[in-house]
Amino acid sequence: MAATEATAVIAAACGGGTHILVFPYPAQGHMLPLLDLTRQLSLHHGLSITIATTPKNLPLLSPLLSSSPSIQPLILPFPSHPSIPPGIENCKELPPSYFIPMTHVLSFLHDPLLHWFRSQPNPPTAILSDFFLGWTQRLATQLCIPRVVFSPSGALTLSTIHFLWRTMSKNPNPDDDGFPITFHGIPGSPTFPWYQTSSFYRSFKEGDPVSDSIRDGFLGNMASWGFVFNTFDDLEGSYLRHVREDLGHERVWAVGPLSASSTRAEEEAPTELIRWLDTCEEGTVVYVCFGSQATLTWEQAESLGTGLERSGARFVWCVRATSAVPDEGFERRVEGRGVVLITFRLREPFFPLSSRLGVDEDGEVEGLPGGLCGGFLRCAAYNENGLGALIATSPPSDQDHTAENS
Repeated sequence: MAATEATAVIAAACGGGTHILVFPYPAQGHMLPLLDLTRQLSLHHGLSITIATTPKNLPLLSPLLSSSPSIQPLILPFPSHPSIPPGIENCKELPPSYFIPMTHVLSFLHDPLLHWFRSQPNPPTAILSDFFLGWTQRLATQLCIPRVVFSPSGALTLSTIHFLWRTMSKNPNPDDDGFPITFHGIPGSPTFPWYQTSSFYRSFKEGDPVSDSIRDGFLGNMASWGFVFNTFDDLEGSYLRHVREDLGHERVWAVGPLSASSTRAEEEAPTELIRWLDTCEEGTVVYVCFGSQATLTWEQAESLGTGLERSGARFVWCVRATSAVPDEGFERRVEGRGVVLITFRLREPFFPLSSRLGVDEDGEVEGLPGGLCGGFLRCAAYNENGLGALIATSPPSDQDHTAENS
């Protein structure tokens, strides 16, 4: 189903109402595609939208809010908790290991949200929230309104997550990270080694309050009114059908590929990079990017640099500012066929550094000509560039750092 059709269906989920609450998860790969879906929802005539956020995440909404008068923010104080450093409200400022405590801490917003709902003369009649915010299902149940789950990951990924939390599959040998888990019932009955299953699930400890909160959230997702996925039927048709069968209803939609570019300020690729790309033949450039969360170790950076150097391929390698990078000698050796990009925090200016060029923290360069790319090497999390690679028939290669979005 196209995104425009799905948004009409989601709007209809309001049960005749005209107001919906959207709650993104504060991580770039989750937030940006949901904001694009929110923008598309705002085009639905007569529908007003409230986006729940916290003070330090509000600037990320500015481009969307300025272009969509029907969208208003609901600013909630970020819960204070010892597991999250003071002043931090977005996962882009934290290593991947903080995803679990961040997910747990956000559940403390349940009571403030419930109070806000009950104080409104025209409260939302539906909730659209990220799949890491499963506790909003309990909120929706208390308010007797439908909740739609947004998944930035594909249907296969969610199918494996649902399987794990339903079956509570175990690794009988904690020292064997390669222990195979077979996902019976999912098309093809795929088998993955233990270390490639959901880190949220692998970290589960019976009786631990944080673990119980995470488990309850994912089980809550399965009880939701509907699901929307940032994927498309031609890619995951069989898995989408499986999700519908597994949940026992047809309210499962593919709305991808969603784009981050429509929900943030316009940015252009640095002129120097565009000039270099203009000299390359179509399908000859490898784009290497691990997103806004992954940080390479020195060993990983050296291995990747060695592989790129020996390959003889043209490449654009986008490196997070906090990540390790090969020494200057690497850049001299690949000069003319390789460009290293250093990513900085959002809203900071571009500037050149040797053959390196600054881009945004997602590792995305607006205006990067997709047709030139002969391949993508990225972390296993689909953003608009990952899905774009598939659409442009450039086969992406994955190196898992945070989440396996198969």
